Amino acid sequence: MDSLSPAAARHLWIGLMTLASTITTLALACATPFPALAALAALHVRRQDGIILMLAAWAVSQGVGYCLLGYETTVENGVWAGTMALAAIASLLGADGAARLLPHAHPAVRLVAAYGAAFATFKLAVLAGAWALDSGWAAFAPDVMARQFGRYAMILAGLLALQHLAARSGLLRRAATA
Repeated sequence: MDSLSPAAARHLWIGLMTLASTITTLALACATPFPALAALAALHVRRQDGIILMLAAWAVSQGVGYCLLGYETTVENGVWAGTMALAAIASLLGADGAARLLPHAHPAVRLVAAYGAAFATFKLAVLAGAWALDSGWAAFAPDVMARQFGRYAMILAGLLALQHLAARSGLLRRAATA
């Protein structure tokens, strides 16, 4: 894989993270880990590639929901789908902004800041959807938010481990940050 171009490495990284997100989406019945993906992308790929990752993960999530989990094709579900796409991109932009504020900080500090910002911006965008539709308010109960924050943090740890294994195996020798 030494001959892998930086662009090919970025695309491979996006594909690997999308695949991992798909598995998580299937395991958690469509709870796509957008904040975890956003935090990782903010530190490892260009903003444009991060947006591609978020949209790819969103598209797969919608496919799982509508094709495998039997989501109904209603106007409300369509609006929620659009809200989730916007929330996914907002989480990436929030994570990217936080990471850029700390260019010289330790990578762990940057990751924690990116994750916190990704979660907050994701939830704010979903809150806007809940307000517009006057539904989905249960997702903002403190215990639900705490569980989601913890679940996505664990998924982030798993994605980091996957990335580390892929890099150590040589699969991502010319990492997406090249």
